Amino acid sequence: MKADEYGRRRRALLHALGPEGLAILRAAREVIRNRDVHYPFRQSSDFSYLTGFPEPDAVVVLAPGRKEGEVILFCRPRDPEREQWDGPRAGIEGAVAHYGVDQAFPLDELDKQMPGLIDGRERLYYPVGADPEFDARVLAWVNQVRVQVRKGASPPETFVTIESLLHEQRLRKSAAELKVMRRAARISAQAHRHLMQVCRPGRRESDLESDFLHHCATQGARWQAYQPIVGAGANACVLHYVANDAELNDGDLVLIDAGCELDGYASDITRTFPVNGRFSPAQRELYDLVLAAQAAAIDKARPGNCWNEPHEAALRVLTKGLIRLDILSGKLGKLLKEEAYKPYYMHRTGHWLGMDVHDVGRYKHKDKWRTLEPGMVLTVEPGLYMPATDAVPAPYRLIGIRIEDDVLITEDGNEVLSSLAPKDPDDIEALMAAE
Repeated sequence: MKADEYGRRRRALLHALGPEGLAILRAAREVIRNRDVHYPFRQSSDFSYLTGFPEPDAVVVLAPGRKEGEVILFCRPRDPEREQWDGPRAGIEGAVAHYGVDQAFPLDELDKQMPGLIDGRERLYYPVGADPEFDARVLAWVNQVRVQVRKGASPPETFVTIESLLHEQRLRKSAAELKVMRRAARISAQAHRHLMQVCRPGRRESDLESDFLHHCATQGARWQAYQPIVGAGANACVLHYVANDAELNDGDLVLIDAGCELDGYASDITRTFPVNGRFSPAQRELYDLVLAAQAAAIDKARPGNCWNEPHEAALRVLTKGLIRLDILSGKLGKLLKEEAYKPYYMHRTGHWLGMDVHDVGRYKHKDKWRTLEPGMVLTVEPGLYMPATDAVPAPYRLIGIRIEDDVLITEDGNEVLSSLAPKDPDDIEALMAAE
């Protein structure tokens, strides 16, 4: 992402804060996995969105109208000894030169500088409650201002969760963000396509997982947006199955829910296909039903419709299909009202997508589903998960199917970012049969 993109984001937030507001955001911390081994560091999405700064422990302050500079970064100074072990740091000079902040200070000046930055601001925006330790530091800075009231200091009167502004801003993707998200979806879609070509009975779920990771890494996406789900047979009925260690058996379906992360942006794609390359009649019936539900939902993912309309469309198609297959019986309207589909479809049909795989942004406002707007990106992912119960005819038992795509709301409809991953059953069978 270019520096001017981060500058545009900061200017938008500074404007929203207004002259009486001040925003504080903390970078992610490094976390110990065990003894001297750390988990791979991943920057806080909110912090990365505003700064692009990749180092841990930093703090950014946005102070609208401040004469000395409106964007202040506190970060680790250069340290040749630590850099020998851990790699280069931007340092104070690099933060200003390369990341576009107005001023930078060492982290050990944070407690000294913050009371002065807070003084005179009516509203303080930060992630209230997200980090109790940081909450305590913020309150300590505010209290230092409070004790100076008789000398003319003016502490904030209002504490506001910064998410109320920042997450609404993140919800609507810019052209630069969409460029990255299209590429991430393309890499993941090509990886799903590759798995269809290399799948065969006798391999293991872990083989497909490693093939997916390798394909993404060779295309520049080293990290995944979430832990891949590779569930064959009955494992596909476990929504967040991540053991990924079973054998792929002839006659089973395999469900793969996997998406790379590229430059901090997620993709999220699910495809379900036969291990041996051919759907059985029962598998095909259920698969066609899920695919029809997804098509109905995607058709409703357009500007002016509300968030819940794709979900309602999918529920209607799935419930009608379950009636047709003699799995449910009764009037459609009554079954929908009673949520009779829940034993077979227990999750919603999508979520926001962006820097986080379950991205930020409200779904409702004042008890009303929000209206879809151009620039929003969501997933559309209906499914069916058939239990081994008497209510389910034997041929359908323990079949799990989910089909998921990444969908951008456009001015006149939508764009399926992940369309390179085959989902038409005839196309899947043809691809898997090809040499």
